[in-house]
Formats: sequence, structure tokens, C-alpha cells
Amino acid sequence: MAISFDEVEVGTELPGRSFPVTRDTLVRYAGASGDFNPIHWNEKFALEVGLPDVIAHGMFTMAEAVRVVTDWLGDPGAVVEYGVRFTRPVPVPNDGTGAVIDVTAKVAALLEDRKVRVDLLATSGGQKVLGMSRAVVQLA
Repeated sequence: MAISFDEVEVGTELPGRSFPVTRDTLVRYAGASGDFNPIHWNEKFALEVGLPDVIAHGMFTMAEAVRVVTDWLGDPGAVVEYGVRFTRPVPVPNDGTGAVIDVTAKVAALLEDRKVRVDLLATSGGQKVLGMSRAVVQLA
């Protein structure tokens, strides 16, 4: 069932989610995206260039975050605009557990034409990893 514009108000919270990220996840994403930059899979290289560990792809982090919105909507096509600033990398240790990206979101503004702006907060290890994370969505 589609979310109705009439059912939401500024401050409406979307169900939050946590997304686990392992080295295996990164290898699979690299294969799907074609982004084989060694900072995403080679720990020695990542450390040599000053990173704390292998890091998750920025676009992967961005995609996982917007899943909170698309899950709420039930229709990824209802997202008409989406943007973020990458503020901090997501280190993914090779410890069998990896990292977790925690995402919360809420309706921040009611717009014209039955659209709303949803602001997202994405953190990992207690640190904000995406800034200015916003989606504009078309509601029924």
C-alpha cells in the first residue's frame, strides 16, 4: 500500500535499520559496480594511503542508507531526488563481524505536489558517515 501524503507530517519517523557490512559484502559490491579500487579490499594498501582499514564504497553506503526510504515507500521509483555528502569512511575490519551502518530517517518538510523531503542519519561505530543526506519522494 502506498504512503499517502495526507498520512505524514513533519517529524514522521521512518522505521530505522541496521546494515551489516563485511569484507565479503565489499567484494560482491566491487564485482557488481566495477569499482575495484584497492582501498575497498586490500588492507595493506588502505593502511599505506592513511586509511584506518579497508573502507566501504561510498556509493554502497549511500545505497544502503536510502533503503530505509525505499522500504518505507514500497516503491523505489517514488524517490525523485537523493543526495548526500560523504563525511567519514566506514572502516570494515577483517574480523568476521565487519561493520554496521545504522540509518534513521524522518520527514523534514512537506513540499508541493504531494512530495516530502526525508532527512536521513547514517552512522557507523557511533560516527556520522553521511552528511546532508536527503531524499525527496513522491507520495500518493
